[in-house]
Amino acid sequence: MINSEFRYAHHPNDVKKYTTEELREHFLIPDIFIEDQVKLVYSMYDRLIIGGIYPVNHALTLEPTKDLKAEFFLERRELGIINVGGKGKVTIDGTEYELSNKEALYIGKGNKEIVFDKVNNEQPLFYINSAPAHHSFPTKKITKNEAEIVELGDSKYANKRTINKLIVNSVLETCQLQMGMTELHPGSVWNTMPAHTHERRMEAYFYFDLEKGQSISHFMGQTNETRHIFLQNNQAVISPEWSIHSGVGTSNYTFIWGMAGENMDYSDMDGVNTDELK
Repeated sequence: MINSEFRYAHHPNDVKKYTTEELREHFLIPDIFIEDQVKLVYSMYDRLIIGGIYPVNHALTLEPTKDLKAEFFLERRELGIINVGGKGKVTIDGTEYELSNKEALYIGKGNKEIVFDKVNNEQPLFYINSAPAHHSFPTKKITKNEAEIVELGDSKYANKRTINKLIVNSVLETCQLQMGMTELHPGSVWNTMPAHTHERRMEAYFYFDLEKGQSISHFMGQTNETRHIFLQNNQAVISPEWSIHSGVGTSNYTFIWGMAGENMDYSDMDGVNTDELK
């Protein structure tokens, strides 16, 4: 079953006037994983699709929604998958790929049938991002051992973290999609601090591995007028190109970042000093 939503883009001056309820309605994705459903949110920010696939009682096939007006989902798109649950498998036009926890799979434009299922009664949770593509690159599985690893932050500032660059142009070729996973160390709760924007691409954050009963406050908005949205485990938030994207939790957690847009250079950011945020 396909469960799809469509989200429009927003002018930053309009967002300044939003209530808490309106911010959550437009930017929060609270229900990424729904049992035996393919959940998809089509965002007009660089036309990124954010979603979750949760096969419990049967396999699930990724099919095009009415918004795509396509014969098959990847007719004009590329796809990134990161499994945040137990072992699962993705079958692409008859070729099977097993994904363990925190392993990634890139699927290029033109692949037609994509099926998600369990392996050995384990329960996978497939988080996905998809962006428009104008070239077909090879399908590739990426393990954490194959990722580009960056250690950042300092326990003194509660932001010591490990960045796993999984689907990025330093690891494999893509058209525009970039995905990775940042794991906060025990005792650290801040991500992406100092904060930044990058007007050449948008971003989506998916938060998971959060201890039950804990919460995350995700900060967004322009640097001189920020807003916040509280999130729970297994929830995502859309970040416009004009917005910062930073969060703090009441305990450590892991999050997946996904980007689409004009520039694939990871370091292309417009930073802001922490003491200058308002």
